Amino acid sequence: MVPRVDVLEDESGITLLADLPGVPREQLELKVEGDTLLIEGTVAAPTPEQLEALYAEVRLPRYRRAFTLSRELDTGAIQAQLRDGVLNLRIPKQAHAQPRRIEVQVG
Repeated sequence: MVPRVDVLEDESGITLLADLPGVPREQLELKVEGDTLLIEGTVAAPTPEQLEALYAEVRLPRYRRAFTLSRELDTGAIQAQLRDGVLNLRIPKQAHAQPRRIEVQVG
């Protein structure tokens, strides 16, 4: 399944919000390979202890989504947080790509 995602940008980087309902942290995998960000997660099956399903019609969804990242982003400084089924990724821009203020001197 493809999770729904919002991508927000500000001066210092981007924030990516992905809906991953039912995916526990242990079943979530984030990878950066080259310029590609890969998000994968599997929904945990709520089964009672010491019981085994003999027949099940419900398939466990697996989420997967890939993004191509700009070279302006600092993939080594990505911060990730999962709360209430929403993955929040903060990807800052590299220092050279962030706007800087230039002070003007008189004289």
